[in-house]
Amino acid sequence: MPDEAFVVQMKGITKVYPNGVAANQGVDFNLRKGEIHALMGENGAGKSTLMKMLFGLEQPTSGEIIVNGEKLELSSPSVAIAHGIGMVHQHFMLVPSLSVAENMVLGMVPRKSGIFIDRAKAIALTREYSEKFNLRVEPEARVMDIPVGMKQKVEILKALVRGAKILIMDEPTAVLTSQETVELFAELKHLKQQGYTIVFISHKLKEIMEITDRLTIMRNGRSMGVYNTKDVTKEDISRLMVGRDVVLSVQKDKAVPGDTVLRVRELEYMNEWHKKMLDKLSFDVRKGEILGIAGVEGNGQKELIDSLFGFNVPNSGTATVNGSSILGLNQQKIRALGVSLVPEDRMLYGIAAGASIEENMISDRCADKRYNHGPLFNMKAIHDETDHLIEEYTVLCKNRGQQVGMLSGGNIQKVVVAREFSNNPSLILADQPTRGIDVGATEFIRKKLVELSRSGIAVLLVSADLNEVMELSDSLIVMHNGRIAAYFDDTAGLTDDIMGEYMLGLRKQSPAEIRRACHD
Repeated sequence: MPDEAFVVQMKGITKVYPNGVAANQGVDFNLRKGEIHALMGENGAGKSTLMKMLFGLEQPTSGEIIVNGEKLELSSPSVAIAHGIGMVHQHFMLVPSLSVAENMVLGMVPRKSGIFIDRAKAIALTREYSEKFNLRVEPEARVMDIPVGMKQKVEILKALVRGAKILIMDEPTAVLTSQETVELFAELKHLKQQGYTIVFISHKLKEIMEITDRLTIMRNGRSMGVYNTKDVTKEDISRLMVGRDVVLSVQKDKAVPGDTVLRVRELEYMNEWHKKMLDKLSFDVRKGEILGIAGVEGNGQKELIDSLFGFNVPNSGTATVNGSSILGLNQQKIRALGVSLVPEDRMLYGIAAGASIEENMISDRCADKRYNHGPLFNMKAIHDETDHLIEEYTVLCKNRGQQVGMLSGGNIQKVVVAREFSNNPSLILADQPTRGIDVGATEFIRKKLVELSRSGIAVLLVSADLNEVMELSDSLIVMHNGRIAAYFDDTAGLTDDIMGEYMLGLRKQSPAEIRRACHD
């Protein structure tokens, strides 16, 4: 029988895919009206699959879903939306070239004479909902020109415009500054007061403790229980998610930097829309240190990494690794100079999803004489190397022949870092190395980065996670509008608020202070 205390009841939900993988096993998940409810678990724990079923992107193998007392078959997202369920995806589902108002009405476009978009109506609708829910956006601005925090608001408003009363939010603060996160939380609390129900999926324990009323923890496709947030600690949550104690803070000795490995001078890059994304960027990364780069997404970090690893060619400037220029080279030649990359998008640039774990792990060293005897591969050496890396990097898998795309996000990332960290690099470009992965995999990767830097490897770390970039980095650059807004040769004493002011362009160091990033 439906329980009137809940607006959503998912009862005994089991999801078994055609390949035999059981993503959910007998899961119960209930939501009360007007609560913010955290859904937590490691990558592969089954939380994303559970929410896909609530939003109609997947259908359960067995079990039932009851919304507002009515048993439903949520056969598609349009059916879910019709019953007041909306989803705000981690990766924004916006069209960059369209305006905010045009994005707002996609799929429900008001038209003039049945043909043309009625822009005036779209703008008026956007303004109406923006004011009603205190989510301030610029209706006529193009999405490509607005900050990340506003894109997040547009995504929320898109769901509300379509009548959502239950909002599923997947990693909503992944790319926000601390100030933008504070603003978002105020807006979510405002929605909660109006009777909206929010599912909050996040790996950030501090935020979970601050914003949520209750939490459901999942592990290995099963629910580990439902808790009032005020009754548990961050350590309790980590233990329930991972099954063991997790060290939540980064432990590291003070760096003793050596010679300069990466030297960047006056780097400039203009994108396809003729916007200058890198503006006379100059800095050094030295042997034995982690140099962090913080900044709101879209301020040149991606373009910097792409320039350093041959995905694009800068308009001017220089970049050398141990004295050799890397600009304009292909990835194979850049790797030959000792550069490794952990890419921001592991699925697009980090792996071949249809290939095996083994093929992915040795893909950068196929020509190495240890594994290649002329026309034939030394399969024993390849098997031994792969098995060693699987063990050292604790990749949870059936065997080395398993298709890498079938692993959880955290284990896919471990395959990527195992390959990139194990090929004797002199420089590691680590771009969002723990984004969207669970606390166990995050702890492991952070420890490895510190360990490798202390062994003498230079590390350039780009991360939108402020806690991560401040704790891991020995020295730190803040980027804003393609420039260095600040350089700190020591991260001790930095706070989220100070960092946020530089990231948002509210503060800027003097040119002399910034020049310290170059150790000439």
